[in-house]
Amino acid sequence: MEIERIDNYEDDRFSKTALLQHGAYLIDDEPYEIVIVSDNKAIVYGNKPEKYEALIEQFRYHAPHITNVVDEKGETITNITEVEVVDIALDLIQPSQFFVDEQKLEAVSSFINKPEDIIVQVVPWEDRYISMDGHTRLFYACQNGFKSVKAVVVEMEDWVWTFVEEAHNRKIYTPYDLQLLSHEEYEVQWNQYCDSIFK
Repeated sequence: MEIERIDNYEDDRFSKTALLQHGAYLIDDEPYEIVIVSDNKAIVYGNKPEKYEALIEQFRYHAPHITNVVDEKGETITNITEVEVVDIALDLIQPSQFFVDEQKLEAVSSFINKPEDIIVQVVPWEDRYISMDGHTRLFYACQNGFKSVKAVVVEMEDWVWTFVEEAHNRKIYTPYDLQLLSHEEYEVQWNQYCDSIFK
């Protein structure tokens, strides 16, 4: 089974909501969606329910706070024990990224209305936290005067240290320090850096 996450915002095979939330996927070239509808619940759409479990597992890598997934008829597909969601002040979060894509920033602005709408993944580090994902949402929070966001504590992945060290080299210590780039600039600068690390 081949699962591909769609990373753009224009694709007629998917709903706009799924695209904006990065919940659009191709499984063996067929479209599937997961749409978040509350702080811990999402709805999965697709032709073959036997593929939902693998899709949900991949989706929850990016959204571990989603513990209740139902199908479009409202029947429970998975109901995992709820994870602890904590409040963390923005200035206690160390980014593991350097840039924000202005196109992604526009997308997240379509579904964030209050601080509680932002839930990111973090790992404890000294007396602070390292953000593993959700940097665009963190930057949005800074821009809109939020003082804290919600977070789920996840396990550390080894690659993160290289990114944190480089963030420090670039004087990035909180989400307030992230640099906003055009989509084209982001694609070049961020992707080139990631390719140099992971090749």
